[in-house]
Amino acid sequence: MQNGWVMILIYVALFAVLYFVLIRPNSKKKKAEQEMRNNIAIGDDVTTIGGIVGRIVAIKEDEDAFIIETGSDRVKMKFKKWAISSVDTVKETAQTTQKSKLEQLQEAREAKRKAKEEAKAAKEEAKNNK
Repeated sequence: MQNGWVMILIYVALFAVLYFVLIRPNSKKKKAEQEMRNNIAIGDDVTTIGGIVGRIVAIKEDEDAFIIETGSDRVKMKFKKWAISSVDTVKETAQTTQKSKLEQLQEAREAKRKAKEEAKAAKEEAKNNK
């Protein structure tokens, strides 16, 4: 009787581990990909699962498809939404660049402030040693 309960507990624990290690992260990833595909807009740069890179010029909601323009000769191709691998929106790129510049500026200001404090402390220490 006791062995039966132990085996059931082991199976339940094994299923729980598999769920949290394999199933749940995979479903979260699929949900994020679907959200990305639903939020595409005209002007976004996309990469398809086949490796084709282009800019979205039209979205066909009724067909669940989009048209991208690629290359220097501006060839237009039609793809299904499920073929999108990644999206690089112009807004995200600009915000990331602006954010990193702001972070660099703040880091530089902080480093300058610390250097001033250290120089001030060194002067005071030199004064106290005399």
